Amino acid sequence: MSTPPPPAEAPTNWLPPDPNDRPAPVAPASGRPLWSPITAIAIIPAALLGSLAAGLVIGIIAAIFGADLDDVPPSVSITATYAQDIVFVVAVVLFASLRKPVFAWQFGLRSTRLKPAIGWTALAFLAIFVFSLAWGVITGNTKAEKLPESLGVEESTAALVATAVLVTIFAPIAEEILFRGYVFPALRNWKGTWPAVALTGLLFGLLHVASSPLYALAPLSVFGALLCLLYLRTRSLYPCIALHALNNCVAFGSAPDVGWDWQILPFAVAVMAVLTSLAWLVRQRFGPAPPELSPV
Repeated sequence: MSTPPPPAEAPTNWLPPDPNDRPAPVAPASGRPLWSPITAIAIIPAALLGSLAAGLVIGIIAAIFGADLDDVPPSVSITATYAQDIVFVVAVVLFASLRKPVFAWQFGLRSTRLKPAIGWTALAFLAIFVFSLAWGVITGNTKAEKLPESLGVEESTAALVATAVLVTIFAPIAEEILFRGYVFPALRNWKGTWPAVALTGLLFGLLHVASSPLYALAPLSVFGALLCLLYLRTRSLYPCIALHALNNCVAFGSAPDVGWDWQILPFAVAVMAVLTSLAWLVRQRFGPAPPELSPV
């Protein structure tokens, strides 16, 4: 007589998985954001349209309070330019958040090693200084540029101070977050690093054409490309902001309508101190970046 087969085990497929048996989540191998290259192009006109809308609102409010918009007061122009920089940052956050929430460190707002950062920043500053000097000699444009008359820096001390803060603190932060923090990483997801460096530099130069003479397009584009390379070397946006601010300190102080000489150096030191304090506040508010991940 044969032995009867053992009873079949009851199926357990219906049972929920044991949480202890689930594989541990795999940490991403890279912190590089996966932003679409298309958005790198779309964000610039979107930011400019947003800035135009903000400027229109500011103009309407100014007109209600009696401002003559046929001869726009410097206070209105300066306020509208501040609003533009704020819109740039808001646009970046909105575009970057289309797929999933983002963190400050993904825009490069993360610490980096101090000595290499200073060295690379100094090298980039020297490179753009030499290129701009050579380009000025080639094109016959070696004089310092005047600031836009609409800012009224010659009319009042208040306008001078407001413009100084705008040019050396607000603009470098906003433009670096837009171009190096978002546009450059998004374009890298298209054709790689070097095309992204070149395109980001060109877009950066084109943005300034409205407020700068046409011959300045080349040095501005080269400056934008150098800032991308600085971001790659330091893996932090802070050296880029510092270099951008330092460049603007020199340009602002040497403008004929400002006419500074020895004042440029202490002014630049003060700007660097403010930017360092802001970087510390960002770290306190958002925490440190994951040490194993880099946004570039």
